[in-house]
Amino acid sequence: MLYRLVPTLIQIGKVYIAESPLFEINHKGKTCFAYSEKEKGEIVSKLSGKYSIQRSKGLGENEPDMMWHTTMNPKTRRLIQVMPDEAERTEMYFDLLLGDNLPGRKSFIEDNGHKYLDMIDVS
Repeated sequence: MLYRLVPTLIQIGKVYIAESPLFEINHKGKTCFAYSEKEKGEIVSKLSGKYSIQRSKGLGENEPDMMWHTTMNPKTRRLIQVMPDEAERTEMYFDLLLGDNLPGRKSFIEDNGHKYLDMIDVS
């Protein structure tokens, strides 16, 4: 939507994506958040004893205090700036993957899907 309605905001560097964690790791009353499989592995490797890992289901499933700590608090949140030079390419992918071009989408997935197998969560 922003790419189409307010591209100027992207061009002047005012658009950011708030990154939400993929995992919540609880250990001895403390909670850590991991934003990737690699980060999860690094955190878990430092823990001893029992711990629990909960897969995030998305922003809509998060409790308000978790949202504040991970996504809204300026001291702890992670932001990804949307770069102007990526706007055209991103719009192309949005159109391809979410648009009406079903044969194009199918072809793209057939040609490139194998590159993302390590990122899927099928548990």
